[in-house]
Amino acid sequence: MTATLTLPDVPIALDRRSELADFLRSRRRRLSPEQVGLNSGGRRRTPGLRREEVALLAETSTTWYTWLEQRRDIRVSGPLLDRLARALQLNAGERLHLFALAGLPLPLDTAPHEEVSAALERFVQGLPHPAYVLGRRWDYLTWNRAAQLVFGPLDELPAAERNVLRRMFLDPARRRLHTDWACAAAGMVARFRADCAPYIGEPWCAALIEELTTLSPEFRRLWAQHDVKGSPDGLKDYQHPQAGRLMLQHLILRLSDAPGLAIVAYTPLPDLDTPGKLARLLANLEQ
Repeated sequence: MTATLTLPDVPIALDRRSELADFLRSRRRRLSPEQVGLNSGGRRRTPGLRREEVALLAETSTTWYTWLEQRRDIRVSGPLLDRLARALQLNAGERLHLFALAGLPLPLDTAPHEEVSAALERFVQGLPHPAYVLGRRWDYLTWNRAAQLVFGPLDELPAAERNVLRRMFLDPARRRLHTDWACAAAGMVARFRADCAPYIGEPWCAALIEELTTLSPEFRRLWAQHDVKGSPDGLKDYQHPQAGRLMLQHLILRLSDAPGLAIVAYTPLPDLDTPGKLARLLANLEQ
């Protein structure tokens, strides 16, 4: 006998305005007044917050918010959506979903403080090959053992010096790692210019560029060229002090729920016995 699947008779919203209204309504109904610091005012006929309470928390008018839930064709702004996200206590994924439904880009988080989640930490540590997480400044936020074997003892560096650009231009050991440092440095500056464009004008961005411009003539020359390179060069050719020459494939994975953060992973290519050399480096570390 063949089983028959019966779908519930639930209307399906097929446009963004309907999806946005339904999403807001569902997030509003899951919160209690006590959760957001409001007085419940006694028994309620329906669960969750009232529309006027959401409007109060989001610092907007009840009429405007009501129209939003009624799927009216009204204009929304990024700051107002941000206030709605805070009022409804949305997590990072829900906030991203809210802005996507509204057809607006997610506002850039320009705060210098960055955190690596426990799940991301476990993922990076579990990779067998070199990998690390970069922040918007290109600071190393976390890394695995294989990355330290290839790129040096990052955990021994002061926090202020755990930066890809600083090491590339100010650390002689990192310079010697590249078989063609001049080419690698030019590509790195061009990629950083592309990545930092949204943050131009932010104090931390200006401070990093000013420091490197002052301390490194090579960086100053490359930065003045205004070259931009959006996609990274996949092949990395290194001359490791213990293992010898290594050929690695370079990959950057952007994190949609953590804008500005990226996983940088390296896969050893079969050339020059790179997999064997990395395996021997790891084996020596474990002895």
